[in-house]
Amino acid sequence: MLKKNVLRRKSDFSSIYSKGKSVGDRYIVIFFKKNNLPYNRTAFLASKKVGNSVKRNRARRLMKESLRTSDLELSTGFDIIFIARNTISGRKCAEVRKSLESALKKTKVLLKQ
Repeated sequence: MLKKNVLRRKSDFSSIYSKGKSVGDRYIVIFFKKNNLPYNRTAFLASKKVGNSVKRNRARRLMKESLRTSDLELSTGFDIIFIARNTISGRKCAEVRKSLESALKKTKVLLKQ
């Protein structure tokens, strides 16, 4: 069974890249767009520039864990793509969380800013 809060379709990604907004920080780039749904849909990406499959998977895990453990509350109704930069390799979770929180504070996705 598929989870409804995960972005999968290519058309969704294309519309977020073309019509959405982006914010970058030291280790993460965030693309976001309003989706008019009662829930958020997210995707965590790491390109081959980050490294081999082990490094890419670790980058995705670091971003997911950083979002899960952050104190920030996301408002609902957004499609959000978290992209790892190649500088994320070899970083600790605390550093990535700091970068993720800093990037999210620049967006309109948070409940309280």
